[in-house]
Amino acid sequence: MSEKTKTDHADGRRALELAETSAAAANLTTRNPADAAFWDERYERSVTPWDLAKVPDAFAAFASKLAPCPVLIPGCGSAYEAHWLAQAGWPVRAIDFSAQAVDTARRQLGEHAGVVELADFFTYEPPLAPQWIYERAFLCAIPKALWPDYARRVAALLPAGGLLAGFFLLGATLGGPPFGIERAQIDALLAPSFELIDDAPVDESLPVFGGRERWLTWRRT
Repeated sequence: MSEKTKTDHADGRRALELAETSAAAANLTTRNPADAAFWDERYERSVTPWDLAKVPDAFAAFASKLAPCPVLIPGCGSAYEAHWLAQAGWPVRAIDFSAQAVDTARRQLGEHAGVVELADFFTYEPPLAPQWIYERAFLCAIPKALWPDYARRVAALLPAGGLLAGFFLLGATLGGPPFGIERAQIDALLAPSFELIDDAPVDESLPVFGGRERWLTWRRT
């Protein structure tokens, strides 16, 4: 086993141990991340180690370089970024299939609460035509069996030239969520419909992600 592989596995174990420790401390009962109840329970008990509690610097820097355009945020969680966009006048829709996450986000957004919807990304038809789908801990939150559906859905929602951009957890993890993805896997998923145009390191990485997030920007071909 290479040193890199050993490091990746150690990072994955640390991330998993952190998540499991948090779950054990809160005496959580749900274990299936494909079930909205899994996420409802975590929001109800404030066991949200993926929540940065602010707008990530990388997001603000990226958005500041773009002209305002319609944005879709799947798996929005607390939706700090949706608040930032809405306040700046961007058309945005933030969705989550956890009712508790949606309630949390709507309280966070106040007068802009209407941009948050309870919805399943895989069947959702947004009221706007997104030019940017923002990825933030959504792909790594869904079971690996759904990754091909994710790739098909983002490709279907974005027009040619549209962007899939945000944080991607690279490198396999033991268990999950978060479910890390190998570089070859994400290339195989997205390359048929997207071109990778930017790959940048991330300075603000929460412990649950083990420092292995990258900011990737994919352009719809």
